[in-house]
Amino acid sequence: GMIRMVDRVLGQLSLADGLVWSDTTELDQIARVIDWVPIKALLGQRSGPGRGNISYPAEALLRCLLLGVWNNLSDPALEAQLRDRLSFRRFAGFSLSDRTPDHSTLWRFREELTCDGLIDRVFDEITRQLEQKGLIVKRGTLIDASFMQAAARPPAKPKKG
Repeated sequence: GMIRMVDRVLGQLSLADGLVWSDTTELDQIARVIDWVPIKALLGQRSGPGRGNISYPAEALLRCLLLGVWNNLSDPALEAQLRDRLSFRRFAGFSLSDRTPDHSTLWRFREELTCDGLIDRVFDEITRQLEQKGLIVKRGTLIDASFMQAAARPPAKPKKG
């Protein structure tokens, strides 16, 4: 079939990225569902700290933190997953050749947002948007609300005879 190039907000894809990333995941759907404009406005002009002379866009680091929350990962585990998992790289906007942030970068960025009182506002905004679209974030997992509603439906009562 046709190779579908995935739209990337944060840079250009190489051909290799397009070949590897022609399949879409839940995370791709979520990335499309979220309106990042108000979130970028909350983040302002900041860019995240990085190792040496690397600094990461705030939106990319925030997307990393979201992956950590949704998947219940410690910062070191998140660092490893960002390095190894294509779906994580793609959600955060990193190509195959990009260096992903290490755990201390992720930790410092979270601290910065926490000190500025932004972390809850940003997460609340994202949760609100996802709930509007029928997606619910629960304890480190993303659940499609339509599945939950189906599961919660009581079985049909037998007719009284």
